Amino acid sequence: MIRRIVVKDVFAVNCYFYVDDETQHGFLIDPGAQADRILQLIAENDWTIERILLTHGHFDHTGAVEKISNTLDIPYCIHRAGERYMTDTRWNLSAYCGRSVVLNEAHYFDDGDVVRLEANHTHTLKVIHTPGHTPDSVTFYSQKDKVAFVGDTIFRNSPGSTQYIGGNEVLLYNSIIGRILTLPEETILYSGHTEPTTVGQERPMYCG
Repeated sequence: MIRRIVVKDVFAVNCYFYVDDETQHGFLIDPGAQADRILQLIAENDWTIERILLTHGHFDHTGAVEKISNTLDIPYCIHRAGERYMTDTRWNLSAYCGRSVVLNEAHYFDDGDVVRLEANHTHTLKVIHTPGHTPDSVTFYSQKDKVAFVGDTIFRNSPGSTQYIGGNEVLLYNSIIGRILTLPEETILYSGHTEPTTVGQERPMYCG
């Protein structure tokens, strides 16, 4: 089961719950704001969130992490290249928006790692490193459910931005064309800021 909610602080961002229907355990992806609202939703649905997964380290995707992690006593995880985004408020952009988001206890994963639920080891997400928007950007892919959580690497009808610290347009397009649009065309792409799309819908824009 996938549940998307839009959380808002300085920016609006899509926050996702990827929950196993059988056990009601799951992952929380990119809780950018409104920690109390997210925690209330978890309680109302009697979900057990085992860990927080971050597509990248910009503060609009991480702003509610600390409170949720502390309240639920669960880890938060980001690609190894995101260490500086966790601790440098200029890099994660919070310093420019009247915020100070600093996270010192992240767990790190690498390209190709598979994140599994403890309650059901068949409920997994594969980590695909997709740098370009930021060096630490990743896509979380489920072959079983034919879904990919792509963060800000690709949106519906648009590539991600490369204007912030660490952005790289060449890497972005390499990630989109070589790593995301090579997934099966029916794969649903869940992004950080737009409605869902599919690989098949986006491929003509980039691949002719």
